[in-house]
Amino acid sequence: MRPIRQGDVLLIPVREVAGQTLPHLTLAEGEVTGHRHQICLGQAELVQHGDGTLYLKVLSETATLVHEEHHSIAIPRGNWLIRIQREYDPNHYDPEGRNWRDVSD
Repeated sequence: MRPIRQGDVLLIPVREVAGQTLPHLTLAEGEVTGHRHQICLGQAELVQHGDGTLYLKVLSETATLVHEEHHSIAIPRGNWLIRIQREYDPNHYDPEGRNWRDVSD
């Protein structure tokens, strides 16, 4: 399987997933628009590892990832690491001294 991207959300196939199952299927929420990248069809679980890393477990043949500003995508069965695209901003400086931030969707 290959990585799948929808806007600023990247899904990377992985072999195993460990962590706590979350009670929702929202992969990312837009800070500006309030729109969500979320699973709306199919069986899936969102899992959060202790370090905050998110994983998606697609249990059905496919699960549909939707967002108001992007085309829906069928995600095949398997385990997926969720990554949010980041951008460099020389004017953004967080307490840890980094100039990187998540892209606002």
